[in-house]
Amino acid sequence: MNIVIIGGVAGGETTAARLRRNEENANIIMIERGEHISYANCGLPYYIGGTIAERENLFVQTPEAFSLRFKVDVRILQEAVEVLPDKKIIRIQKLQSGETYEQAYDKLVLSPGAEPVRPNLPGIDSEGIFTLRNVADTDRIKEYIDKHDIKRAIVVGAGFIGLEMAENLHQL
Repeated sequence: MNIVIIGGVAGGETTAARLRRNEENANIIMIERGEHISYANCGLPYYIGGTIAERENLFVQTPEAFSLRFKVDVRILQEAVEVLPDKKIIRIQKLQSGETYEQAYDKLVLSPGAEPVRPNLPGIDSEGIFTLRNVADTDRIKEYIDKHDIKRAIVVGAGFIGLEMAENLHQL
């Protein structure tokens, strides 16, 4: 049985681990468009703020370690671009080469995460305006802060990550 999970990080990785415990003989494939499958989301602001000094401390599992531990075929830097449910096939694009291929599945789990909301406002794409959703966003923010003498910031969003970001920017 082929079980394909679209998306890694918290939802996809947890699902894959649970499926492995329940389906010992299943062929489990995780497709993740990013480079990382497991990192501390709530730690991202603390790395930006310097409380977490080493970037590597953000990562919980590498794709290789997760693959070995749970016998999951982890495919990073690949994106599911089309699902053909009648044929039980997914079209996948390798992001580094642009090559596409098809992957058959018996069961499909969708855990692609979310995209940050960027309202259609004048100036929204200006320098110094960021979203914080993943490690790549964290790297962009940290690099910008390191290169500029930042005195003020505005955090839009008051969920846990927004509050932690405000706390860490204040500390900086």
